[in-house]
Formats: sequence, C-alpha cells, structure tokens
Amino acid sequence: MAISTQQRGRDGEEIAVAFLRVKGAQIIARNWRPRRAGMRGEIDIIARCGEFLCFVEVKTRASDALGAPQEAVNQPKQRQISRLANAYLSMSKESETPCRFDVVEVWLVAGEKPRVAWIRNAFEYQE
Repeated sequence: MAISTQQRGRDGEEIAVAFLRVKGAQIIARNWRPRRAGMRGEIDIIARCGEFLCFVEVKTRASDALGAPQEAVNQPKQRQISRLANAYLSMSKESETPCRFDVVEVWLVAGEKPRVAWIRNAFEYQE
C-alpha cells in the first residue's frame, strides 16, 4: 500500500525532530501557526540551536525525481517563512535572539533507512 504525501510529510517531520534533538537542538514549537487574522501558513519547527533561534522547514521526499528537497523551498516559500518568523518574534520573548532559517531534508525511500540532511542558514530573511 502506498503512503500518502501527507503521511510521508508527518513521518519526515517526526524524523527531523528526533534528528535535531540528537544534534542538541531544543524544540520550542512544531507546526506553529500565527493567530493573526489574514496570515496563512506554518513553520514546521522552531528550535533553539546554540545561540540561534532556528526556523526550520522540513522537506520530505520518496525519491530525487522532483529534485533535492531543499529546491522546494523557493522564493515565495522563503518569503512566507520570513513573514511567519516575524509574527512569531513579535509575540515572543526571543525577539533579541539571533535567528536563522534552516532546512531539514528527509528521504524516505521504500526499503531503505531514512536519510537526513540539515542545511543551516539555507536562506536569508526575505522581504
């Protein structure tokens, strides 16, 4: 039975959280959505990684047929994550903490052990 794209995404996020924790990240929030009217979207993971507050986008793939997972974090997605990060910071006590935007790539290929890559500073803040 084939796994749905949504289930693959949830599984990828679980793997990403476990991976980040092993690497020493403290998970602050998962699937964070603003309560502000008119704002859409979510940040997959917000984590403290050393001195940084990291806004992490998780991209999960079953193969490389669609390209590397990071390639799906295009300019519009970067702008959306940046706006959401601003909304989070405006409501948080972390507003003075240095921030960065990371991507965690997860490959869930049938019959293989999951592969994970953590791309730190994957992109800069987008207006």
